[in-house]
Amino acid sequence: MLNVGDRAPDFILSDAQMENVQLAQFRGKSHLVLYFFNKDHTPGGILEAVEFSDRFAVFRQYDTVILGVSMDDCLSHEQFRDEQGIEFNLLADIDCKVSRLYHALHEWEAHGVVRYGIDRSTFVIDKDGVIRHAFYHVVPKGHAAEILKLVKQLG
Repeated sequence: MLNVGDRAPDFILSDAQMENVQLAQFRGKSHLVLYFFNKDHTPGGILEAVEFSDRFAVFRQYDTVILGVSMDDCLSHEQFRDEQGIEFNLLADIDCKVSRLYHALHEWEAHGVVRYGIDRSTFVIDKDGVIRHAFYHVVPKGHAAEILKLVKQLG
């Protein structure tokens, strides 16, 4: 697991518009809320994305970018953003490399088949690329408001 004080692992993933987004592009410019969620179009995925999106403007006031990551592809993310009015980027981690880097991926075996899923997780990363808060096993309801309180303390 990643801990407070760890340097956030760098990554490059595609967003809903199939543009590459790299963690390093935010260094020195913005704080970052990086959250991992199970899937587009699921009750928890919708709730969490909408709660973050509803606070998007306030996060921006605190120089903070929000990025959601799941194993969905870019087209699914684009449709999900349009349907739910999501204001921030969703990133496609189809091969689960970034989810593994952040220890947000869990594996299990069912009937001889290995399955993968996301452990809903959130990381608040400061402008220097250091993890200031790390949450695993997140409950979506009210989580965005909790994260916003922490971001306001970053300065």
